[in-house]
Amino acid sequence: MTTRSRPLEAPQTDKSPDELYQEREARIRAAVQLEAPDRVPVVLGGTYFAAKYSGLPFSTAYYDAIAWKEAFKRMILDFEPDAFSSGMAASGPAMDALGAQQTRWPGGTLPPDVGHQFVEGEYMKAEEYDDFLSDPSDFALRVYLPRTYEALKPLSQLPSPRSWLGGIGGFTATTPLFATPDFQRLFETLAKAGKEEEKVRRVAFTLADELAALGFPSANHGMGGGAPFDVISDNLRGMRGSMLDMYRRPEKLLAACDKILEWRSARAVPADLARRGNPKIAMSALHRGSEGFMSRKQFETFYWPGLKRSILATIDLGYIANPFFEGRWDDRLEYLLEIPKGKMICRFSETDMAKAKAVLGDHFCLMGNVPIALLQIGSPAEVEEYCRDLIAVAGKGGGFILRSSSDSIDEAKPENVKALVDSVKKHGWY
Repeated sequence: MTTRSRPLEAPQTDKSPDELYQEREARIRAAVQLEAPDRVPVVLGGTYFAAKYSGLPFSTAYYDAIAWKEAFKRMILDFEPDAFSSGMAASGPAMDALGAQQTRWPGGTLPPDVGHQFVEGEYMKAEEYDDFLSDPSDFALRVYLPRTYEALKPLSQLPSPRSWLGGIGGFTATTPLFATPDFQRLFETLAKAGKEEEKVRRVAFTLADELAALGFPSANHGMGGGAPFDVISDNLRGMRGSMLDMYRRPEKLLAACDKILEWRSARAVPADLARRGNPKIAMSALHRGSEGFMSRKQFETFYWPGLKRSILATIDLGYIANPFFEGRWDDRLEYLLEIPKGKMICRFSETDMAKAKAVLGDHFCLMGNVPIALLQIGSPAEVEEYCRDLIAVAGKGGGFILRSSSDSIDEAKPENVKALVDSVKKHGWY
C-alpha cells in the first residue's frame, strides 16, 4: 500500500489524544520557560515534503487544499513530533487569476514538482520614497499592487483616494472608471480570486483543530512582526536597491522603516487567549540581518532598532516571539539580550549553536538547526549523530527545541526525517 492510499490512523498508545496533547504541549512550554521537560521537544513542518511523502506533486499545496491537508496530517501522524508548523500555501487559482508577479509557484508558473520562488525586484523606485512616506496606503493601492499583480494594473488609473474626501463629485467623479472594460474585468477577477482563496482558508482553519484532536499542538499561533528593513528589501526596493539606499539615502530608508512599524502597530491584533494553545507563539522570518548581508554598524543602524521594536510589540500583544534567524548571527547574538528574558524563542538556521547556547542559553529558548542538506543526502545514522551532538550542546539544562534549519525540507528522505524526530526519543531525555 502506498503512503498516498494508506488510511489515516492515530498512533497506537494507551494514552488518549487529549493526554498526548497536554504532554506534548507541556514539553514545549517548559522549554520556552527555560526549564528541562522530561525530554527535548521536536517540531516538524514541511509544506512540499508533506505532499511528496504522500505521493502527491508539490502543486497540490496550491490546487487541492483538501488533499494537501490530509497529506500533512498523515505526515504528522506517521512521524509523531511534539508540535507541528504548517505552511499551507495560497490558492493557486487565485494567484493565476490575479497574475501574481512576485512569486513563481508549482503548478502555476513552475512545473508541478518545483518549489516556489520569490521574484525580487524594485517595485518601489528610489525616487518614490517620498510618495510612500506621504501616504503608504495610496502608494500600495495605485503603485505597488499594479506592479505586483498583472490583473490589478487598472488600479494605477485611479486618482488618489484623498481626492474622494468631501465635496460634490469627489468619489462620484471617479465612478465612470468602474464602468470601463478594464475595471469590469478587474471586479470579476477579484471576486473569482476571493472565492478561491476563501476555499483554502476554510480548509486551513480546520487543520490545527483536527491535529489537536489527534493529540498534536501547533507550534505557531500567529504571525509576529519581523524587521521593517526586510519589508523594504524583500518587497519594495529589492536587495540591490535597499543596500544602495543605506549609502545614498539612509534618512529615507530609516523613515520608511519607522512608517512600516507605525502602520503595523495600527492594525496589530492581540493574542486570542480563548483559543487553544499555551503559550501563544508568533513566528516571523528574518532575511537580511545576518552577517552575510550587512556589517555590524549597518545592523545597529538599519536593522536592529526596527527589529527590536517589532519583537517588543509582538510580546506586548501577548505572544512569545519566535523569530527565524536565517543565515549566521554569530557576531550579533548579544543584541538579542535586550529582549526580556523568557519572551522569545530563537530559531537559528546556520548560527553556531554552541555559541548561541553560551550567550543566550540562560535568557531564551533555542530552536534549530538540523541542516536541510543533511536531511536530503545524509544517512539516518548521520542525522541521528548530528542530532545527538546538537542535543548535548544546545539541550543542556533545558530550554531547547529540536527542529530542521528550515521547513523547506522538500527533497528530504523520509527515513532521515524519521531519524530527526526519533533522535529526541533516544538522546533527549533529562
